[in-house]
Amino acid sequence: MSRQKEEMIINKAKTPKQKILRVCLYVFVILMALVILYPYLVMVSTALKSRAEIYAAKGTVFPVTWLWSNFTDIWSKAPLLRYFVNSVIVAGGSTLIAIFCGIPAAYALARMKFKGQKFFLGLVIVSQMFSPVVLLIGIYRVMSTLHMTDSLLGLIFINAAFNQAFAIWLLRGTFVSISPDMELAARIDGCNKVQAMIKVLLPMTAPGIVTTLIFIFINAWNEYTIALTLISTDLNKPLTVGITIFNGYNMIEWQYLFVASLFATIPVVILFMCIEKHLVSGLASGGVKG
Repeated sequence: MSRQKEEMIINKAKTPKQKILRVCLYVFVILMALVILYPYLVMVSTALKSRAEIYAAKGTVFPVTWLWSNFTDIWSKAPLLRYFVNSVIVAGGSTLIAIFCGIPAAYALARMKFKGQKFFLGLVIVSQMFSPVVLLIGIYRVMSTLHMTDSLLGLIFINAAFNQAFAIWLLRGTFVSISPDMELAARIDGCNKVQAMIKVLLPMTAPGIVTTLIFIFINAWNEYTIALTLISTDLNKPLTVGITIFNGYNMIEWQYLFVASLFATIPVVILFMCIEKHLVSGLASGGVKG
């Protein structure tokens, strides 16, 4: 039977009620998409306006005069490239540290049995409840004692520490979802535990690792409060803090602020598009109850 005939049979089998529900579903999805995308539309339109048009008494959603030059002028208005590099260093470094430490910890919690295992796992989950704002004073004192208050290395360690619990929790679920028989087969072939984990388990847990990686990177990329507190030198600021340079005492340069915000979303969007095929499977494997 041809594909066209199969589609005709399926369409005939649908009742009018099912067709109405399907149309309502599409309308609902379109409306929700418009609601979600509206702030981004305002961001783009404001980024293309002049200062006079933004502060005009009778404003419009779309700009009267489209100033594409705002996207090029901003690079001379602020050290935006330096802010980008700082954010990439902080987000990338903290992600690598959290993944590097989280994989062996998650493997131990998933495969090894020891006293206090459940209690330790509970502590890992409970640690996610503490907001960085609550611990801000203690964090500042510790980093000040270590002479790391105005350094990117300090931000890397702090972001890695706050994302470590999430990495362990999600990666443990990924390891639990894989049958121990795979490791046993590798051990029979002559591998030790470390070799079995590297050669067998890690390739199989790639979706979970990728999912953990993107979430940690986004969290570190978007972090603002700790960076605002610890970093005082302008050239050491990450992008989230650096773009506040357009927030002046007398006037806010909204057009440049929104342009910088658009540029700030580009790396995250590109990263998400590159690895989104692993995201769903990684979340599903990481949610397995062990």
